[in-house]
Amino acid sequence: MSEPSFNDNLRELEDILRKMQSEQCDIDKLAEYTRRATSLLCACRERLTATEQELATILETLKV
Repeated sequence: MSEPSFNDNLRELEDILRKMQSEQCDIDKLAEYTRRATSLLCACRERLTATEQELATILETLKV
């Protein structure tokens, strides 16, 4: 199974945020939502860092 894309992770984060902000938020699932959101945030941060490093390497080739 392939790794979810950055946008997939972002959509899931947005869904979790909507659930947590809802007046019908299931308090029994709050810790589960927080754990999952934290995991998704870490994955997004890793992807952003990797992309930033890759872009820096690509752009470095333009320097003469």
